Amino acid sequence: MIEKDKLQGALAEYFAPWVQALGLKVESFGEGDVTLRLPRNEQLSRVGGMLCGQAMMAAADTGMVLALMSQSGEFRPCTTVQMNSTFLRPLSNQDALVHAKVIRAGKSLAFGEIDIRGADDGKSACRASTTYALL
Repeated sequence: MIEKDKLQGALAEYFAPWVQALGLKVESFGEGDVTLRLPRNEQLSRVGGMLCGQAMMAAADTGMVLALMSQSGEFRPCTTVQMNSTFLRPLSNQDALVHAKVIRAGKSLAFGEIDIRGADDGKSACRASTTYALL
């Protein structure tokens, strides 16, 4: 099984500087799933302290790559083929918890689901489903 330090270190090793600037932290993980904390940040907020959708999608995509890593035990190059997102409500003035779960991973494609919730209120703000090409 992979270790938390390896997952956290992957953020610096495999992701672009602007993704690293999100400040994501691995909260918990299991085989094929990862929960990241996206800290509240004024640079990622809109009027009223609402977390912007672009930041949520970047965090969701990043979380799924780490979930795939937690399933395989190592980083595996992949690319997003499809991401479908539904914004359920604004997420304001609190950290976000990004839970990414691998639904199925085959030889060339992987499928996953992501739920983004408020860290304080636990209410779901965004749901996404993803498809990745495994390279």
